[in-house]
Amino acid sequence: MHARQDVQQFIDQLPFSRLQRLTLWLCFLVVTVDGFDTAAIGFIAPAIRAEWQLSASALAPLFGAGLFGLMAGALIFGPLADRLGRKTILLFSVLFFGLASLAAAWSPSLPALVAWRFLTGLGLGGAMPCAITMTSEYCPSARRSTLVTLMFCGFTIGSAVGGLVSAHLLVQFGWRGVLLVGGVLPLLLVPILALWLPESLRFLVSRQASTVRLQALLRRLAPTSVELPALSVGESAAGTPVRALFSGRYAVGTSLLWVSFFMSLLIIYLISSWLPTLLTHAGASMSRASLVTSTFQIGGTLGAIVLGRFMDRAGAHRTLSLAYVLGAVCVAMSGLSGGQLWLLVLAIFGVGVFVSGSQVGANALAAQFYPTHSRATGVSWANAAGRCGSVVGSLCGGWMMSMDLGMGLILSMLAIPALVSALAIAVLGRRHATWARQPIST
Repeated sequence: MHARQDVQQFIDQLPFSRLQRLTLWLCFLVVTVDGFDTAAIGFIAPAIRAEWQLSASALAPLFGAGLFGLMAGALIFGPLADRLGRKTILLFSVLFFGLASLAAAWSPSLPALVAWRFLTGLGLGGAMPCAITMTSEYCPSARRSTLVTLMFCGFTIGSAVGGLVSAHLLVQFGWRGVLLVGGVLPLLLVPILALWLPESLRFLVSRQASTVRLQALLRRLAPTSVELPALSVGESAAGTPVRALFSGRYAVGTSLLWVSFFMSLLIIYLISSWLPTLLTHAGASMSRASLVTSTFQIGGTLGAIVLGRFMDRAGAHRTLSLAYVLGAVCVAMSGLSGGQLWLLVLAIFGVGVFVSGSQVGANALAAQFYPTHSRATGVSWANAAGRCGSVVGSLCGGWMMSMDLGMGLILSMLAIPALVSALAIAVLGRRHATWARQPIST
């Protein structure tokens, strides 16, 4: 190896290789089983309640444990991934939440199940940011947002599959069977990841891995290249990964990303948790409530794919800030629909496209924003901030319903956090343009 070259420049000049496609699909499978396990508890909650004769309020700790586990997992495993490697922590996280889900299936009581769901959440909270980071670091710059958002669609697919599978398993094996499947799937995935998933090239270069290991990986990335360059990441790694989030140019950007994640997930979780209840309380049938809610999930998946492409072509900050503004319009329109089904379905679909889709895009933006030595920490901690918003959103829905606020007013008020997210991303974009003279390594 002779000429020294930046890792990203090296990846950008190559055709999209078999190794990159493999990495994308393996990370897709990780977030798919992540989505299955995350959503499983919602599908099996009625069966748990019936078996143990619980009140609806008694299930609140069960839902809360998973959310707090996700938050704690993101906080803990992100810095570890920057220290020990993306692949190492990803493998451990998948193994951890698989074993915890298996153990949860044998829970003798609600407190035991709550404890195991918290531990399951720990693993889930570590797996997803590692998958996002790994995918981002193997993507060419021109297609990064598109490919990361496509990979992340595995989460919504896993959640949807979880609903279909749960419906059949509940009849045959009860709620414990759903948790068993949720444990077996990630455990089956662990040896596949161990064998075929590469470690991040950027991480290995930043950690000055052996020449033999780097050359072996480079040959998989560029099997037809005659001469392979010496690589660098073009950035310093001073300080701890956590400290890097709040130092220099990254401090304000970190705060703006956290605000956006918090507000975005507040909207998403309030709508996904409470929209069916709001609709039935307003007199809609269960079938109509399910129809309207499903359009939100469909819109989120389509929005992630479309917005990812626009982020690559028109700029991430401009695309996401505009999308959040349109999301605010759609949220307000849903509140002003006046019970007209077609208008409500259209508005909720739009909220899915522009708010839920933007949240997926924000993960890709976070992965682009931070340098290699703190990237996993940055993505993970932004997700942890978002989890705080999901808890607040879930609680706010119940609180506003207890105040007898109408569905229209509750939904219309969600335009405020959507506009806050738009403003945070827009300000981040302005600051990023100012930093352009001193580029942030990608």
